[in-house]
Amino acid sequence: MRVTWLMLLISALAWGQAASAPKPAASSVPAAPANQASAVKSAATPSDPNVAVIPAGTKVPLTLAQAISTKNAREGDAVYAQTAFPLVLNERILIPAGTYIQGKIMHTEQAGRSKKRAEILIHFTSMIYPSGYTVMLPGSVNNTPGADNKGIKDSEGTIQQDKDTGKRLEDAAKGAAVGGTVGSIGGVAAGGLNGARYGGLAGIAGGVAWALLKHGPELKLEVGTSVEMEIQRSITVDASRIQVAKAR
Repeated sequence: MRVTWLMLLISALAWGQAASAPKPAASSVPAAPANQASAVKSAATPSDPNVAVIPAGTKVPLTLAQAISTKNAREGDAVYAQTAFPLVLNERILIPAGTYIQGKIMHTEQAGRSKKRAEILIHFTSMIYPSGYTVMLPGSVNNTPGADNKGIKDSEGTIQQDKDTGKRLEDAAKGAAVGGTVGSIGGVAAGGLNGARYGGLAGIAGGVAWALLKHGPELKLEVGTSVEMEIQRSITVDASRIQVAKAR
């Protein structure tokens, strides 16, 4: 009997403690999703005023600092140039005039016989500011306004020597005249009038063939040649590290 009363007493005490325990208050404000909290945090953080973006497709005029020729250029050779005019975006100079541009030759092709024209492919890889601040970039040649008889072959920026059809025709005419004269003289000595006629025709044919089978002109870009660089993707720069000379 005592055991029964003892069990009832313990049960009553346990029930009383459970009833008197305080319940946690329910939160009236739901927790913000993780992505929303991240967005609020980034919005509260002020953007860096010194960060500037040079957009893809920006054209920058350059002048070459050394001569380049397909006669002796090799793949991997360095290319050096300088900006010819400052690039200004949102009333801020992002590329001062005189900034060094470095690149390399990706492909070169010497002139060949007949229709094979000389060509060269240049990619610009870095931009060195007067302060020493260096930015890596992907740049290609978009135009060659300072290079006569040259043009851009494809979207990669390959520079190609123009066709020299007029020069070849002129050489062919000269070759035909010289060849015909020499052939006629040789024909007279060998076989009289008929020999002169056949010798002249053979000489003309030989002179034309010599002119048309000559190698075409090599592509050459002189020091100071104007080329236009196109930046192929957006570039982020730190405006605080761009040193611009102040007017006195």
